[in-house]
Amino acid sequence: MRTALIKELMATVAAGCLLAVAPACRTETEQDKIRKVITGVQKAAEEKDIKQIISSLSRTYRDPQGYDHDTIKGLLIAYFFRHQKVHVYIPDIVISVEGPSAKAMFQAVLTGGQTGSAVDIMPDALGMYAFDVSFRKEEDVWKVVSAQWNRVGEEIPHH
Repeated sequence: MRTALIKELMATVAAGCLLAVAPACRTETEQDKIRKVITGVQKAAEEKDIKQIISSLSRTYRDPQGYDHDTIKGLLIAYFFRHQKVHVYIPDIVISVEGPSAKAMFQAVLTGGQTGSAVDIMPDALGMYAFDVSFRKEEDVWKVVSAQWNRVGEEIPHH
């Protein structure tokens, strides 16, 4: 009797574990892969890892602001030079995929401070920006091919 009870209890625990783990076993979607690129860039920005950010861009990157793959690096260097500490918060990302192309739209709160101390609670650069980012799949990896951004409240120019 006791052995049967232990076996039943173990079967119940095993079933519970499988149910708890099953959602994590789902296949990664293209949206998940794109979200990983965005969160990877977010983390790299906070670590001021320009090389990692640039590796997420297509060699054919061009945006309406006039930046390309090579000149976007200068923008990042200037921003990181001005701000010793950089923080990026992205509350939500809307992603649409059509074959080898995709679009992600999101808002991000960007803050930058000089010291990383309590003084930076009110950082010298604070802004909520709207991003409209275009991706293309290159050799089975999603790369950013263009991006538009502006402060929330300012219209993104349509080209």
